[in-house]
Amino acid sequence: MSLLTLTRHARILAVAMNHPPVNSMGLGLRTALFDALHEALSNPDIEAVLLTGSARVFSGGADISEFDKPQGRAEPSLMSLIELIESSSKLVVAGLEGTCMGGGFELTLACHHRICGPSASVALPEIKLGLIPGAGGTQKLPRLIPMEAALNFILKGNALKGPELARLGVVDRLIEGAFIPGAIAYLQELLAQKKPLQRIRDLKVDYPHHQAFLDFAKNTVQATAPHYPAARALVESFEAACTLPFEEGMRAERRLFIELMGTPQCKAMRHAFFAERLTSKIPDVADDTPTRSIESVGIVGAGTMGGGIAMNFLNAGMAVKLIDTQQAALDKGVSTIRHNYENSLKKGKLSQAALDQRMALLTTTLAYKDLATVDLAIEAVYEDMGVKEKVFQELDAVLKPGAILATNTSTLDINRIASFTQRPGDVIGLHFFSPANVMKLLEVVRGQETAKDVLASVMKLAKTIQKTAVISGVCDGFIGNRMLEHYVRMAFLLVEEGASPAQVDQALEKWGMVMGPFRMNDMAGNDIGWAIRKRRYAQKPQTIHSKLADAICEAGRFGQKTGLGWYRYESGNRKALVDPVVGELIEKYRAAHHIQAKKFTDNEIIERTIYALINEGARIVEEGMAMRASDVDVVYLTGYGFPLFRGGPMKYADEVGLSRVCATMKRFQEESKDDFWQPAGLLQTCLDQGKSLT
Repeated sequence: MSLLTLTRHARILAVAMNHPPVNSMGLGLRTALFDALHEALSNPDIEAVLLTGSARVFSGGADISEFDKPQGRAEPSLMSLIELIESSSKLVVAGLEGTCMGGGFELTLACHHRICGPSASVALPEIKLGLIPGAGGTQKLPRLIPMEAALNFILKGNALKGPELARLGVVDRLIEGAFIPGAIAYLQELLAQKKPLQRIRDLKVDYPHHQAFLDFAKNTVQATAPHYPAARALVESFEAACTLPFEEGMRAERRLFIELMGTPQCKAMRHAFFAERLTSKIPDVADDTPTRSIESVGIVGAGTMGGGIAMNFLNAGMAVKLIDTQQAALDKGVSTIRHNYENSLKKGKLSQAALDQRMALLTTTLAYKDLATVDLAIEAVYEDMGVKEKVFQELDAVLKPGAILATNTSTLDINRIASFTQRPGDVIGLHFFSPANVMKLLEVVRGQETAKDVLASVMKLAKTIQKTAVISGVCDGFIGNRMLEHYVRMAFLLVEEGASPAQVDQALEKWGMVMGPFRMNDMAGNDIGWAIRKRRYAQKPQTIHSKLADAICEAGRFGQKTGLGWYRYESGNRKALVDPVVGELIEKYRAAHHIQAKKFTDNEIIERTIYALINEGARIVEEGMAMRASDVDVVYLTGYGFPLFRGGPMKYADEVGLSRVCATMKRFQEESKDDFWQPAGLLQTCLDQGKSLT
């Protein structure tokens, strides 16, 4: 298949990239573009070139699968394409419809003009991969638009739509109506004017007192993004744009780009990028597996979780039927949903028309029979197997053949839940994370009898509702919570042995975790963890637990909801305040258990907690509960506040070195007599074979 579509419009040549799915600028497309542009610019019968993509995408940017590979360095490079356009004596205009990102956008900055349709969406997202633009983006954008706007645009990495691009001056004209005819008319207008061609590189950065602004930007990124060297490099590259001749600025940009490529942060963030895309690849489920149509959803339970789940589908334009046993519960659930949307309306994130449209898709009922027509039913009721059994028997009795039955359970056995029905192949776990309308992660739990088309259908649905879906097998806690249990267990033991809750939290937050384990438990409710531990004491009596956390609960300190937990909280304020009472309680506990407190360094705290995640994560992969180590990373990056710049627990283990990780675990085992610290077989195997986890 040709990678380009060439169309003549009198003396104008339209060159349309045609390299699905996103016109990535790999070697093949670069070569085709270079040859076509070179021929067109050498042809005396052609006066101008219109460079476009498809209506859906101009270009998704560089093919990052070529990074660090010979194809990525092969000629023609992206810079060769840019130089070819910039050296042209003929008019070259970029016409943007749909998505235009990264290197694709930098290619348009070489053109003499840019035009776009209203649906165009442009971004320089390199910062999200731990990089800065490397083909002139940092040198040209501040020459084209105000420097502050240019810096914020690249620093955030988010897309701007057509009207905003026109307002800022990124594009020269917004084309309404049919795009190609409008674009050709614009080129004809430019040709008729016979104005000299203008290159962005020849412009000067027009920003008075730029040094004061750049100094402020340096201080800001140092304070807000200390773990991300790309943010600091971006400001440095902007400084080069202001103070150096263009070619020297380009060399500075390229030097910074190459330096960033080798940083652990960039490697981790690129790993995360690919890992997220791998989660949908299921070895035994073909890409062309037929999927079931899911247009309407029934949700059982109108509480916080049920309402949050409902919002995902309402946001996607899908009809939702919400069922509960009490009208008061339904009324409260609907009121909460409306309140959430009204808050978005006040913040300007939602229009009144969109709010009304979403609420119109929501209906309520007290009768299971009213769910007879839904394509998917999701149970979100109390976490009790007896309650689940009744719900699934009711659903089994009323749902139409082919409907999918899902449970939102976070701990219970989905194979047993499926056995409550006459259609276990239609049963699956959809574990949403709270708040369900915000959190990106969706654990898709595959039961022993879950049909392949059911699995394929919900993975497709996850994309519709903008969730990152990761498949888990059936085990207690699935992937995320199973790992979390040992992470928190080690945090409790650290405090028992001499650390303070604040020291543990601060060490982990400084390391990059969004929230430390003690603040996290206070937010979730310490009584929830207490109930799980009571079950664990009976199920796994050999596991070493600290009973200190139980003492906190026995004192009625359940966290933010009671105003007292590992910290204290003032009314209307969620800030965690150190409470001397907790310190006294800990001291009494240690004295009663004859524990001599010892001091811990931040590094020791990190190793005890993060290595616990690594070891249990490796066991999960080894057992086949996760399809691959990178899936474990995606769970922790998207659902548990693990720092993106570290790539996830499994990637971090590779970065530290499996030899060091395993040796440290063996030392922990000797010191604590806790068999948990025996390195997972997968870790030892990878170490012995000289392989990485990821």
